[in-house]
Amino acid sequence: MTPIFFNYADATLYYKGKTRLKTDLFNLFRQEGVYIARIDYVFCSDEYLLQLNQRHLQHNTLTDIITFDLSERGGVVGEIYISVERVKENATIHKTSFENELQRVVYHGALHLCGYKDKTPNQKAAMRAKEDKYLKMFHVEH
Repeated sequence: MTPIFFNYADATLYYKGKTRLKTDLFNLFRQEGVYIARIDYVFCSDEYLLQLNQRHLQHNTLTDIITFDLSERGGVVGEIYISVERVKENATIHKTSFENELQRVVYHGALHLCGYKDKTPNQKAAMRAKEDKYLKMFHVEH
C-alpha cells in the first residue's frame, strides 16, 4: 500500500482512476528521487480552500491547490488541498477534461513536495514542463 491517501473535507471526488493515480504519484516521487513518508490529498470546496488560503497564507483569492510541506526527517510528509470546483472550472477554461486537469493539479502538488517552485516565470515554465512530462509518462492526454 502506498503512503498516499485521498481524503474529503466538504467535497466528494467522483473519479474512477484513484488507485492508478496513487501508483502514478508513487512513481513520480521515485523518478524525482524523493522518499514519501505520508501524503494526504484533501479534496474540498472553493470556500474551504479560500479559508485555508486566508488563514495560513494571508491571500484573499480562490486557488485550485495549496500544498503544505510538513516534512521533518525520514521522508516527505505533506498535505495537499485541492478545490474540486476550481479544477472543474479550470478544465472548462483550458478546454481539457476534468480528469486531465485533476491529474495535472495532483502532480503539481506532488512536484511542490519534490522542491519545485512556481513563483517566477522560469519556475512556472519548469513546473509546467514537469507536469507535462508526467502526464505524458503516465499516458494522460494533455
